[in-house]
Amino acid sequence: MDIPMELLRFNLSKVRIPEPTNRIYKHECCISFDTPKSEGGLFVDMFSFLAFGKDYVMWNYEKTGNAVYLCIKQSPKSHSPENRPFKKPTLLAIGLDGGFDNQEIEYEETYSIHILPDNVFLQWPSVELPEKVRLAVDKILIAEDAERKQQVESWVADKKKVSIFAINLYQINAGTIIPSSGWKCCKCDKVDNLWLNLTDGMILCGRKNWDGSGGNDHAVEHYNLTKYPLSVKLGTITADLEAADVFSYPEDESVEDPLLADHLSFFGIDISSMQKTEMTTSERELDQNTNFDWNRIEESGHEMQRLTGPGYTGLYNLGNSCYLAATMQVIFSTQHFQKRYFSMQSLKNAFIAAPADPTVNLNTQLAKLGHGLLSGRYSISETENQNGIQPKMFKSVISASHPEFSTMRQQDALEFFLHLLDQVERANVGKPNLDPSRSFKFYIEERLQCSSGKVSYNKRPDYILSLNIPLSEATNREELDAFNKLKEEKISQGTEVSSEESVRPRVPLDACLASFSAPEYVPGFYSTELNAKITAVKTAGFTTFPDYLVLHMRRFVMEEGWVPKKLDVFVDVPDVIDISHMRSKGLQLGEELLPDTVVESELRPELMINADNDIVSKLAAMGFKYSHCQKAAMNTSNVGVEEAMNWLLSHMDDADIDAPIIYENKNEEIVLPINEASVETLVSFGFKEEVAVKALRASDGNIEKATDWIFSHPEASNPIDMDASPSNPHSSTDSDLPDGNGKYKLIGLVSHVGTSTHCGHYVAHVLKEGRWVIFNDTKVAISINPPKDLGYLYFFERINS
Repeated sequence: MDIPMELLRFNLSKVRIPEPTNRIYKHECCISFDTPKSEGGLFVDMFSFLAFGKDYVMWNYEKTGNAVYLCIKQSPKSHSPENRPFKKPTLLAIGLDGGFDNQEIEYEETYSIHILPDNVFLQWPSVELPEKVRLAVDKILIAEDAERKQQVESWVADKKKVSIFAINLYQINAGTIIPSSGWKCCKCDKVDNLWLNLTDGMILCGRKNWDGSGGNDHAVEHYNLTKYPLSVKLGTITADLEAADVFSYPEDESVEDPLLADHLSFFGIDISSMQKTEMTTSERELDQNTNFDWNRIEESGHEMQRLTGPGYTGLYNLGNSCYLAATMQVIFSTQHFQKRYFSMQSLKNAFIAAPADPTVNLNTQLAKLGHGLLSGRYSISETENQNGIQPKMFKSVISASHPEFSTMRQQDALEFFLHLLDQVERANVGKPNLDPSRSFKFYIEERLQCSSGKVSYNKRPDYILSLNIPLSEATNREELDAFNKLKEEKISQGTEVSSEESVRPRVPLDACLASFSAPEYVPGFYSTELNAKITAVKTAGFTTFPDYLVLHMRRFVMEEGWVPKKLDVFVDVPDVIDISHMRSKGLQLGEELLPDTVVESELRPELMINADNDIVSKLAAMGFKYSHCQKAAMNTSNVGVEEAMNWLLSHMDDADIDAPIIYENKNEEIVLPINEASVETLVSFGFKEEVAVKALRASDGNIEKATDWIFSHPEASNPIDMDASPSNPHSSTDSDLPDGNGKYKLIGLVSHVGTSTHCGHYVAHVLKEGRWVIFNDTKVAISINPPKDLGYLYFFERINS
C-alpha cells in the first residue's frame, strides 16, 4: 500500500486549482522572510495559496487544517558566477537590457508535495499524482506571484511626453543664428549647462543646484519674465533628436518636441553637424543612481566595520524605497515598537490573531518586519555581501491606503513617517496600551492675543515638531562673509568656487527651537471682541512632552516662481536637549478669553453675503485677483458685474484689500468657492488636492502664499485632523498621552541627499549599544562620523530621571 499517495487522496478536498483572481504567494513566507532559498525551502498551501517557511508551516496546519503543500526549493546553479564584472548601465531601469544589473546568482528549482502532519513527501513531477494535484501545481508554477503583481520588476523612468506647446510653438524671427559650438550664457560667463530658448533664441544657463553647482538660474528667470515655454539643452543635440534634452517650464518637466528639427533649423542649426558634449537630465539622474558615494551622509571614503546579528539587519531597496528603509530602522530602535512587535509579540500569536490572509494585516506584517530586523535570523553573514530582508509585504499593506507609496518613485520620509503612525494608530484602535504610535504623539497649544488684551487658546495633536532654520542666526558669519566675497571674485573672473572652498552657514538647534517659540504676528486676525480685523500675537508651546520627540528640519523652501530649493546649511544638534521651557502655561490668572461668537447685528454687511460665483468669475476673467473679485461682489450685494468692477477700481489701493475675508454668519462658517485653476496648479506641483484646497483657503486664494503655507505646515498632509479648534485651556483631551520632563537624548536621524524630497537618497544613523550605526539599505556598519548636522528628521528619546 502506498501510504503517501493514500494520504494525498484522503486530503484532496484541501487542494484547489487556482483561478485567475486568486492571489498566489510562492516567493516569500507570509509570516517570516523565508524564501525558497532558505533551509528547507518554502511551502505553498494548496488551498489558500499562502506560503510558509519550514519553521512556520505547522502553525498554518494547526490554524486551518490545510494539509497539502507544494514545497519549492532553490539552490545555486553550479556554473553561476558569484562575482560577475560590473557593467555600467545605460538605461534608467531595473531588469532590462542596458539597465541596472541586480547581479543575482542563478538558481534552479526543485518541487515536491508535502503532507502534514505526517511530514511525508511525494516527488513532482510525477504521472502517478492525482490529476487535480497536477493541474493545481501547474497553475501555481505558471501564475504570476502576488507580490510581483504589486511591485514593478522592471522599473523604468517615466517616458517623456510630447509637450502641449511644441506643435504650435511661436518663434520670433529676429535673424538670430546659433553657431554649432562656442556658446556662452547671455547674462553671465557660464559656458556649460546652457539652454537655448526655442522661441527667441536666447542662450542662458540652467538652474543652480543645492550644492552651488549648475548654472545661475538665468534660463528660468527668462521664462518667468517672457513665458516662452520650451528650451533645449545645448550639447545634447545630435541627429538622434529623441536623445536631446528639451524642458518645458510651464509643464515643469523634460518633454518631447516632435518638431525639434524644424525649431532648431529656424535658428540655423544643422543637427547633422552637432555633437554630444553634455549629459542630459536623465543621464545625470542615472549617474546619480550609480554613484551613491555621497560623502558625508553615506560616510564614503571610510573603511567601516560591518555589523551582523540581532538589530543589525539591512533592508533591500525595492526601487526608490530608501525612505521606507531609513525610517523603519529608526522606528524599530524605539522601545515601544520593539515591545509591541517583537519582544512582547510572538510571531505565532500574531499569526493566530491575524485574519485569513495575514499579508493584508498591518499588525501582522509589522510583527514580521520587527522579528526580521531584530531577531538576527537574516543577518548572519560575515562576508561583504551582508544578508538583508525585502519588506515587500509590509510596503504593500502600508501603501494600500496611500497610492503614492505603492509606486516605485521616491517619497518624502516625513510624509511616510506620519502616514505610518496614523495607520498604526488605526490598527490599534481601542487598545491604547498596545499602540506604540502614542509614544510619539503630543499636543501643541497655540495662544492668540488680540489688541484688546483678550486671548484664545487652541490645541492640536501632532507627531513631529517642524522647525524653520533661521539662517540669520548662523554662528560663522565671518567665514560666510569671506566666502561670499571670494565667490563674487570668482564669478567676476569667470570661474567657480570649488567644493573645498565652499562654506555653509552653521545654525544651532537652539536657534531653530527659539524660532518656534518666538511670538509671531498674525495680520488679518478677526477679533470677536473688537468685531474687526487686527494683528494678533501668536505663541505656541507643548501641553505634553512625548516619550520620543521627532524634529523635522525645514530644509526645503520655495523660491520665487514656486521652485523648491534645498537649504545648503549645517544645523548643530547636540546629543542632549532640554525643552522644558517650551511647555505651555495655559490660561493665566487675569487673562480673559475672547468670546466664541459675534453678535449678529454687529457683523459688517459684507460678511453676511455670499459672493455671486458668476460675478466673481467674470471679474477674474478680466485679470483681477480672485479674492478682490469676491470682496467686490460681497460689498456691492451681488448687484452686478459693472457695480462690482466700479467698487473694485475705487478700492484697489485700500490697505486691507489683500486681507483675508472672514466668512461668518450665525455661528456657521461660509465656505466660498476656490478657483479650480489654482487648485490644479498646486496639484501639478505634487500636492494632494485636499491640502491644496486647505492652503488656498488659508491664503485667500493666492497660489504663491498657499505654496509657502504648505511648506510651513507639513502637518497639513498628516491624515490626522490638524485643524485647530477653540478649546478650553483646561481640556483633558491630552491627559491620556504620555508626558514627562522635557530633557531628551538624540538616538537617531534620517538624512537626505539630493535636491528634493522626491529624489535622491535617504540614510539612517541610529545610536545602538553606545555607538552610532549607519543603515544604508542593506549596508549596516559602525558609523565613523555620523552627519548630525545634516539631518532631515531627528529622533530624541526622553531621559527619565
